[in-house]
Amino acid sequence: MLRVAKSFRDGAGFDTMLVAFALGYLVLFSGFPLVYNLVMSFQSVDLFSLASFDRPFVGLDNYYDVLSRPEAWGIFLNTVKFVGISVAAQLAIGFALALFFQQDFPGSTWLRGLFLAGWIMPALVVGAVWSWILAGDFGVLNHLLMSFGLLEDRVFWLSDPDVALYSVIIANIWLGVPFNMILLSVGLAGIPADIYEAAEMDGANGVQRFFTITLPMMRAQLGAVISLGVIFTLQQFDLFAALTQGGPSNASNVFQYWSWQLSFQHYEIGVGSVISVLMILFVILVAAVYVRSTRHEHVA
Repeated sequence: MLRVAKSFRDGAGFDTMLVAFALGYLVLFSGFPLVYNLVMSFQSVDLFSLASFDRPFVGLDNYYDVLSRPEAWGIFLNTVKFVGISVAAQLAIGFALALFFQQDFPGSTWLRGLFLAGWIMPALVVGAVWSWILAGDFGVLNHLLMSFGLLEDRVFWLSDPDVALYSVIIANIWLGVPFNMILLSVGLAGIPADIYEAAEMDGANGVQRFFTITLPMMRAQLGAVISLGVIFTLQQFDLFAALTQGGPSNASNVFQYWSWQLSFQHYEIGVGSVISVLMILFVILVAAVYVRSTRHEHVA
């Protein structure tokens, strides 16, 4: 006891306690659900067996069930489109805004804060706002496009199978751009100004400075933004719940929403767990690729 008391008095014991609490939190609220979900993906779990724990193991049957469903391929393509277009557009627009706000002009601070206002809003609120914007009968977007003569008739953005997914993508891009802008602004601020001045004195124009200085020195930040963008986009659930609910006829459905539908609407909990496991494995792969690339950078 005296040794423990002395350890706390010196500060080392308190640090150990904080680390122990953090590890306990991760194990309880992250590790256990992950393992529990993995185990369920190999079991036959429905609404009744969920409470009774009478769950026979079925091996890889749940995985075969998911991959053999006729809608699986279409939902997979929707997920790829949703993640790919969202991450690419968020990165491009966020990078452009970060470069823009690197300039010194009146009102840049409050204007940057205005962009961040959308990011701090809950995704369900953002989804509600965009549902009003994209409404077919009274939506603001239809009104503006028809006023400028760009549309002859209303488009039902959230119920048309051809555009429903892209409507959610637009809302997700709007939601994620400020986060990309902030991360990339931090990276840009870390580039020494004298490098740009030396390049300008050597006759390099703005485009040349961007490709020879900015992009190479932003490689680590760009990798982090892309990796986090993929992870956050794969976690995006609220926008689908607020806008399309995966419809019509799975035209805007993606894996994360399909997993919820199978588990909590159709009560095929074991099958829904399979999709979660596959998504977790993909996220781990993305994180591993990013960590490996940054490790090579540091070694170099």
